[in-house]
Amino acid sequence: MLRLSKKMLFAIEAVLDIAYHAATAPVQSREITRRQGIPRRYLEQALQQLVRRGVLIGVRGPRGGYRLARERRRISIGDIVRVVDGSDAEENTDWEDAGSELGRKVVRPLWGELHGEVMERLDSVSIDDLCSRADKAGIDSEGRGKLDFSI
Repeated sequence: MLRLSKKMLFAIEAVLDIAYHAATAPVQSREITRRQGIPRRYLEQALQQLVRRGVLIGVRGPRGGYRLARERRRISIGDIVRVVDGSDAEENTDWEDAGSELGRKVVRPLWGELHGEVMERLDSVSIDDLCSRADKAGIDSEGRGKLDFSI
């Protein structure tokens, strides 16, 4: 069941940060922490989950960091939410059989419908869409300043 958590927001912000501030080198987690103020322990967990599920690629080494695993227009917010929400799925199974008949037959089905509608909307918003919003909001991209197009 979808639940808005800090962990989920941090994961979305981290992927957006990587997409928006990326230059030629991978984005290091300490840069994300500096820009977004995400605590390192939450950030590293979220980044590793996103790597395991194919949203990000982890690059090892002293100049390592993280890159998007595919084009930013092909990564939806729903993809990121499923990674984080999936990690909490075990916690949400025990309440499905508990509770009253009204809860099981009326409230939970309604919640399931709403969850489906929210996920459809999140699937329709890409990281590229959020990058465009950030650009329109006037947020500077550190990565663009590092790009060199000279030949």
